[in-house]
Amino acid sequence: MGDAGIGWIAAIIIGGLAGWIASNIMKTETGIFMNIILGIIGAAVASFLFGILGISFGGWLGYLIAGLLGACILIALVRAIRR
Repeated sequence: MGDAGIGWIAAIIIGGLAGWIASNIMKTETGIFMNIILGIIGAAVASFLFGILGISFGGWLGYLIAGLLGACILIALVRAIRR
């Protein structure tokens, strides 16, 4: 989160938005708290994975995209583990 150059409050708001969008895309029923968690952890996961490939995300929009992609990855992983 420190890499993105945004504060904690912004990370929570953007993380919640990214998690909500991801839950709509992946057609899952999660609450606002889980959306925030998915978005924030998803952004960290996506930033790490894309960092390995040399792709970096920065700013509000980059954090939103990273959170969205990462949250979708996390949702897919949880679904795969549950099956």
